[in-house]
Amino acid sequence: MASLDRATVVGMRHVAVMFAIGLASRGARAEVAVDWAKGVVTAEGIGIADRHAPNPAVARGTSRRGAEEAARVQLAKGLGALPVASGGTVADKAKDAATKARLDRAVAQAIAVAAQPETDGAWKVTMAVPIEAIRQAIDGGPRQVAAGDARAPVVVIVDGAAAKPAVGWTVGTSHVATVWVKDVPAWAKDATHVKATSAKAGNLGLGDGTVGNAATLYVIVTP
Repeated sequence: MASLDRATVVGMRHVAVMFAIGLASRGARAEVAVDWAKGVVTAEGIGIADRHAPNPAVARGTSRRGAEEAARVQLAKGLGALPVASGGTVADKAKDAATKARLDRAVAQAIAVAAQPETDGAWKVTMAVPIEAIRQAIDGGPRQVAAGDARAPVVVIVDGAAAKPAVGWTVGTSHVATVWVKDVPAWAKDATHVKATSAKAGNLGLGDGTVGNAATLYVIVTP
């Protein structure tokens, strides 16, 4: 049998990687995890080792990329189930072509938060999309921050919010970044506290008026 040329070998390896991605991402239900306290959506991907590689070290190159892509496939499938504060789900918002394009870009820019190499050259990788990136995709892009906003508090604790975690809660008139916790984290222990007085139609009302602005991270403490 004639030996295979380099282009054919590279092509075979590409097909093998894409086949591995297909196996890892098969199934109607996406396997994603939502951590409202950390503000991320994560998914795992498995990259199968290239059996034609001369050794596991070489195999890990393509398998790592395959694992990351498999995780992105899961993220793309799973983000749609997230609830939106004003009603509906992310999938409902993605019916708009421009919004879908921004969501696709958020998934493409997902970051690796964990990676485990296997002895045979395979990889198991966890990729994450920030919930704030999803909110911005729905809202039309990054927050617009005025020059005077630098004087606003960086973090505000909102106590007693009778609301459920969702993408896109507003505070006052501001579209803001949020995380949702049961207890105030140590890194926010010195932040300003305000009391939530209402939670309806995707908006949180504050008893002391609007403290902070679009540049502020709101830590929502639920009962």
